[in-house]
Amino acid sequence: MTVDIRVIRAGQMYRYYLRETVVGDGRRPARTPLRAAQEQAGVPAGRWMGRGLAALGLASGEEVTEGQLRNLFGERGRHPDADRIEAERLAAGDSAKKAFKAGALGRRVTVTGVDFVFRPQPTIYLLWAFGDEETRLVIEAAHERAIERVLEWIEDEVAVIRYGKDGIYRVRPPGGLVAARFRHYEARSGRPLLHDHLLLSVKGQRLDGRWGSIHTTALHENTVSASALYNEIVAAEVCEELGLATEPRIVTPGRRPVMEIAGVPHELIRWTSRRSDQIAACLAELEHEYVTAVDDDGEPRFLPVVSERARAKMNQIAARKTRPPKRKTQPLAQLRAWWKVSAILTSKVAADVINSLLEHARAAAAAIRTRVAAVVDVALAAVDVTATVFVMNDGGHFHRRHLLAEARRHLALVLRGRRRDPGLDDQVVAAAISTHCLDITEPKTVRGLEASYRLYTARWSPSDLPARRRPPTPAPGPDRQPPADPGEPPAHQPPSQGAGEWEIPRIPLQYERAVLAVAMLREQLRATTATAVRGRAYDVVAHQQAAMPEQLLAPEPADPEHDDQEQQAGRGEAIDMTALRALRASRTDVEALDLTADRLRRLQEAATKMVNDARVRADRVLADRTAAQADADVVRPDDQQAHRPQQPGPHRGREAGH
Repeated sequence: MTVDIRVIRAGQMYRYYLRETVVGDGRRPARTPLRAAQEQAGVPAGRWMGRGLAALGLASGEEVTEGQLRNLFGERGRHPDADRIEAERLAAGDSAKKAFKAGALGRRVTVTGVDFVFRPQPTIYLLWAFGDEETRLVIEAAHERAIERVLEWIEDEVAVIRYGKDGIYRVRPPGGLVAARFRHYEARSGRPLLHDHLLLSVKGQRLDGRWGSIHTTALHENTVSASALYNEIVAAEVCEELGLATEPRIVTPGRRPVMEIAGVPHELIRWTSRRSDQIAACLAELEHEYVTAVDDDGEPRFLPVVSERARAKMNQIAARKTRPPKRKTQPLAQLRAWWKVSAILTSKVAADVINSLLEHARAAAAAIRTRVAAVVDVALAAVDVTATVFVMNDGGHFHRRHLLAEARRHLALVLRGRRRDPGLDDQVVAAAISTHCLDITEPKTVRGLEASYRLYTARWSPSDLPARRRPPTPAPGPDRQPPADPGEPPAHQPPSQGAGEWEIPRIPLQYERAVLAVAMLREQLRATTATAVRGRAYDVVAHQQAAMPEQLLAPEPADPEHDDQEQQAGRGEAIDMTALRALRASRTDVEALDLTADRLRRLQEAATKMVNDARVRADRVLADRTAAQADADVVRPDDQQAHRPQQPGPHRGREAGH
């Protein structure tokens, strides 16, 4: 995600923001005024945003002062100009208690706001870092417009004020919200990272004029939808203004692709991801410790595989452990000059490419826009969105916000950087709910009756979808190497290979299964859906051209001279992609991409083969381990040696062979 959220609390948390965040993530010198510290750091002053400013007597775009920040976020939610209001009331003869109350916004709160961090995709801020002044201003303007649109959506569709006993009443803040935005230019590693901190106050005014508190849980629940909306808008704004296009790129195998600006070399993205490499190395060590951990009796504490949830927890730990101290901030002009020199020297990208990065991106965009027709078919999009959300959510249960986030991702994938009509994402969600979803809500509270909290599932049977691969449940013996992939038999460990040098097995990711499910369901529904909605096969073909092939095609072979040879299945490859790779050669025009019944039949056979092979491997693992256990019962080694924990070797995790 490109939008993060963090709670702001009065007290120490607020002081951290006032000391570092509002001055460009640098350390603010003691007793230095806020504006002077921002000028020294080379970052612009904070600006007020939101429709709620009118009720406070402020205007959008005004500079944020230190006293206003302290009152709104540090003094448990007071009026930004509470000091002036209190002084005026005291001068008018009011008591100190009444004057203090006049500067309050309802009840005092502990959680005074949330911090939304907005950052564009790496290819966008690389163009911002290496482009000329005009390119920089265009990208910053698009970034600001995207933040404004997301804030408007939060005000209109997400934010609610709870009041009454147990918060039984929930109402939208009719006057809008109040937020302060602060611009930053670099990451902790010193690499370019255009991002803004949006400090959103939890205070909102009700219809009766009273001030209440925004329900922060609703903000957390809709962060993914906000991130998808921001990505979609900022990419469309940048592409339309600069003549660019986006393309899907695989960052992590098995996970959904991300939309990046076409034509920007991947090596430049790697150049900016030094922190990611540090986190990945630490994560590999944590995964090894996880799968080899034993209790006091010498028994494995966990399964010999790493689930998505466990990996996410360990990723957070790795990020904290490898977090470097903040650097001294520098002016943007100096940073841009240093970034370009550093990229030329260390990124392995030619200097002429870096100096003319925008021209390379425009050339790639011209090729994409002549090859890919951006046709949005709402009915077919509803199939894609529902199937993906149904598979990606445990139990197949989901809310409207899950459909909305996936619809925005789908539109970004299909449109390739073009602007869309307002409300198109809501149309896709409405079509998905009315056609392919069942309402299974059993509300136990008034909150469950609200449209945003109604619970849905798909109308399809789980038997229509490819089954998940089953992770092996028995733990490996102490003298056996863990399998490189769940369901595979333990590979032989060379004598020279120390413990910890194997690849950590992981439970298969759900997105691969979701992609196959979408393809199968589209084939089942495409004939009736296309006839009822459009009646023209061209729209169906164009939609599949824009949305489907890149998600399914395997990467190009390393040797282009042997592209016609069938790729041998490796340990980590779940299915034979030969039938799917044939689509790549036929991508010459729209008509050539028609996914015929024969091609989709081969796709379904490939998915079935994946499931059957996984089950066979799992049964083989279970049989081998049963036999090994029987042998151990006949000749049991010394208990102390049998339960001896394995010591990590010099190389660990995924990068052992590199």
